[in-house]
Amino acid sequence: MAENTRKNVPVTRGRSVARALSPFEDIDRLFEEFLGRGWLRPFRWERTLPAELPFEGRVPRVDVIDRDEEVVVRAELPGVKKEDVEITIDGDLLTLKGEVKREEKEEKGDYYRAEMAYGAFSRTVQLPAAVDESKAKATLTDGILEVTLPKVEKSRKRTIKVS
Repeated sequence: MAENTRKNVPVTRGRSVARALSPFEDIDRLFEEFLGRGWLRPFRWERTLPAELPFEGRVPRVDVIDRDEEVVVRAELPGVKKEDVEITIDGDLLTLKGEVKREEKEEKGDYYRAEMAYGAFSRTVQLPAAVDESKAKATLTDGILEVTLPKVEKSRKRTIKVS
């Protein structure tokens, strides 16, 4: 059950040890998502689609939007709590790190089921322009993390008229 409230997530500036994904790693990740781990076993009947699985340590999908005055980064983080997300900015790199912790227990008469899922994720993206990290804002709403980064004055788009 998703809450429909906005939660602020702190953004910190620091040295990031993560690196940005190369285009080939991103393509490999997409290939893995498309075919899944069971593509070598085509006759296995109990298959589930990756979209049906809960977010458990996978690399989050990220959109980077370059606007005139700001850069907006949106990431899919279903089931992740704001306390479990860390956002760092190092130069032109933005890193999202976090952890997923899920425990589920069900007990009905003689039936007892317990599931635990833990996993960590990290995703680093390169920002398209210089940003003012001191004015960065981040919110987590319904599993979507949105980081708004205002551009510094010198990197904003300008139109120059020809005389």
